[in-house]
Order: sequence, then structure tokens, then C-alpha cells
Amino acid sequence: MSEVKIKPLADRVLVEPMEAETKTASGIFIPDTAKEKPQRGTVVAVGSGTNDIKMEVKKGDVVLYGKYAGTEISVDGKDYLIMKQSDVLAII
Repeated sequence: MSEVKIKPLADRVLVEPMEAETKTASGIFIPDTAKEKPQRGTVVAVGSGTNDIKMEVKKGDVVLYGKYAGTEISVDGKDYLIMKQSDVLAII
């Protein structure tokens, strides 16, 4: 896990998406054009929460999120998603 110089505010989390699957369970390779966007990733930074929202995810958690959750950002050539904690569906 890399060290990122971004500090999410309020109830937001910064997630590093996992790589999209390159091959199916049966061994068939998936071309780039057919790959699904990953819907799981590792939390690399969390905000401090708000008076109403306590942060439940923490740095290092592997989480599931919705297909269209968050905003994509790129820092030092790496892609991340920044999203509200409510966009996180589960910690796995």
C-alpha cells in the first residue's frame, strides 16, 4: 500500500481500486475493452467524519463499492477513487 499525500475531508474515503480481472475462472483471457470496472479496493486514507457520521472504515480495509461510486483522481501516476463513506457497500 502506498503513502498518499491526500487527506479526505469529513466523511470521505480514498480508495485504491484493485486491478480488473484479466482472466475468467475457466482461464479465458479478457480483452481490455470487455473488462468490468473493479468494485473492490483498499482504503488508503479516511476523513475524520462529521458530527453526524462516525467513520467505520479505516486505512487498510478492503472494501466493496458501487460500480459508479466515487470520483476518479490520479496522483503521481496512480489512479484512486474518492467517495463518501456511504458509497462503501461492505468491508471484506
